Amino acid sequence: MTELDYYEALEVSRNCTEAELKKSYRRLAMKYHPDRNPGDKDAEERFKIINEAYQVLSDAEKRAIYDQYGKSGLDGYGRGGGFGAHNMDDIMDIFNSMFGGAGFGRSQRRRENQKYSLDFEVEYSLKFNEAVFGAEKKINIKYKVPCSDCNGTGAKDGKLDICDYCNGQGQVVMKQGFMSFAQTCPKCHGEGQKIIQKCQSCSGRGYHEESDTITIKIPAGVDTGNRLRVQGHGNQDKNGQRGDLYLTFNVEEDKHFIRDGNNIYTEVPVFFTQTILGDTIKIPSLYGELELDLKVGTKDREQFVFNNEGVPDVHTGQKGKLIAQIKIIYPKKLNDEQRELLTKLQESFGVESKPHTSTFEDVFDRVKSWFKK
Repeated sequence: MTELDYYEALEVSRNCTEAELKKSYRRLAMKYHPDRNPGDKDAEERFKIINEAYQVLSDAEKRAIYDQYGKSGLDGYGRGGGFGAHNMDDIMDIFNSMFGGAGFGRSQRRRENQKYSLDFEVEYSLKFNEAVFGAEKKINIKYKVPCSDCNGTGAKDGKLDICDYCNGQGQVVMKQGFMSFAQTCPKCHGEGQKIIQKCQSCSGRGYHEESDTITIKIPAGVDTGNRLRVQGHGNQDKNGQRGDLYLTFNVEEDKHFIRDGNNIYTEVPVFFTQTILGDTIKIPSLYGELELDLKVGTKDREQFVFNNEGVPDVHTGQKGKLIAQIKIIYPKKLNDEQRELLTKLQESFGVESKPHTSTFEDVFDRVKSWFKK
């Protein structure tokens, strides 16, 4: 049986950075976590593998040994030592984002016999300019409230029995190689109890959904993948308290500006004569107009950098750069007059207009000599 490579498991290259490794691990852990895939054995197995891979590759020493010797090189190195502080911080960050802080010793965001997490996440699309400059938006959401008929249990008259899969613990211990960790019971979903007969009012879900419209202020500089916490607009528990809503942004692209972090790239088309003669032109920026000085001999794809003309950093407000890249445009067709003028211009430069002549003059003779007998 072929052994799965840790880098392949995390879908990263062997020379990936720590940030790239963490980003990919976060994405995969959220995708394959058992709580998001109840009863899916393949997802459960994948979740174990990516945790094992990250436990090794996020440790600089273990990664170096793995790169040189593979998994066998880690034998006796303490592979069963569990997650270090660095690993645990990453894992807690992921689980907090998914489940509002549930599990691993942090404050529980899911109350006893509650069928859902108090915090929930929504993907929200923003226009390019809204992300750059910030915006105030009204959004429609649906949040969960406990079913009053079954007191949020999902069971008729609130009658529950102990889960026979986890013996009422709400968690089961899973082992994979050198790793051993607890995960939510897939049968009772962490409640430790099971429904005898479903509540007719909520069909056994334990909750109803209510609609709400809220107004949020989006700070300037957010980007795709950024998350905004909206406190007190999550799901509701039995005591009437509400968790938090997390908005994950997806920013639309712009047809003229390309964003890279806090920097902005834009392509500037110029006619070939402008680069030969030089010119001063106006180009659009995020904040109005800028003057670009085309010097004589400006090259195709040459870049001009304007500081503090990019996107404001969402934390500090410091603006990035605007990078204008030149694209030289040549005429596709010439009329007789244009052709005559260009011919005269070329001839006016004399020998300089045909640099290939002097460059290849002796090359032709040398090549011919190679075939002489």
